[in-house]
Amino acid sequence: MEERMKIEFRQVTIRELYEGYENNDEGGVKAFGGLLDVRPPYQREFIYGDAEKKAVIKTVMNGFPLNVMYWAKRDDGTYEVMDGQQRSMSICEYLEGNFSVPVGEKNMPKAFENLQGDVQKEILDYKLTVYVCTGKASEKLEWFRTINIAGKPLTDQELLNASYAGPFVTDAKKKFSKSSAPAYSIGKNYLNGACLRQEYLETAIKWINGGDVMGYMSAHQKDENANELWEYFRKVIEWVNATFPKYRKEMKGVQWGYIYNRHKDDVLNAAEIETEVARLMADSDVQSKPGIYEYVLDGDEKHLGIRLFDANTKREVYERQNGVCNICKEHFEIEQMEADHIKPWREGGRTIAENCQMLCRKCNREKGGK
Repeated sequence: MEERMKIEFRQVTIRELYEGYENNDEGGVKAFGGLLDVRPPYQREFIYGDAEKKAVIKTVMNGFPLNVMYWAKRDDGTYEVMDGQQRSMSICEYLEGNFSVPVGEKNMPKAFENLQGDVQKEILDYKLTVYVCTGKASEKLEWFRTINIAGKPLTDQELLNASYAGPFVTDAKKKFSKSSAPAYSIGKNYLNGACLRQEYLETAIKWINGGDVMGYMSAHQKDENANELWEYFRKVIEWVNATFPKYRKEMKGVQWGYIYNRHKDDVLNAAEIETEVARLMADSDVQSKPGIYEYVLDGDEKHLGIRLFDANTKREVYERQNGVCNICKEHFEIEQMEADHIKPWREGGRTIAENCQMLCRKCNREKGGK
């Protein structure tokens, strides 16, 4: 440990932590008399579920120790939570009356205000173990990486939000990083991942900037808002809805932004596209159903993962041909040959033994290139 980094041990009561607690979109999350920033820029949104929140409170009620929390002291004398945001918010939200926990032998759910006075006092007097770190601001993110190895590690996008904190990130999180955010409302059927883990934001930036998330965030860090990114994302989803009006579950997780970038100016007939999509969905030779959506626009079969001839079929056809290539008429070992569709798949040829021929590698490559 370098000498310039200092760590101070403290015990903070829940009463002290809860003092001045505020949780709102504009002011963020504050506690500890307004001196503690519970959700600084690099922190994720509140992601604990009911079971996790209740487990925190039951731990406190039973007098068991919670994991150590880490705060960083700022130059102005205030603090920010480096590790312990989810536990801190669970505690404060319970004291706010926002959820109940099972209490007593009958496990009756009770909010904090419904507890007996002595039980309330025990909770408020519970001491949290906190280590307060003081050092250069440039070290803060590295400290967080080190102490955040347990639980749910930060995603790459959450760490980038820390590195490029500013008005752009603040506004982008409002638009992309909450279950009430507009991006989730229009994109939940089309994107994988969780908006609370910044995965919607990361996807949108990859789409608009060809995969270079860091480059985009660096260029836009000081933007007053994230309107450009939001308008782009909205146009992508609107284009998908117009081009593929019939929704199928296979549409979720397709890299729609990249497809939009390439085909947004194409003149497309949604009815004709739907007919082709339906035909391909019913084709048992198409192994990658999500790839259909890109294939119907560019015709590249690599998107479809066309079913290959299996080993038994290859052996059957090889023996039928006596190991002779159907084009050059030379004899080869089976390992030197490849299975080929006699009638191409795109022309309706099936991946069955009757439509299979074994060709030497050279002939198969030359045939495929024609």
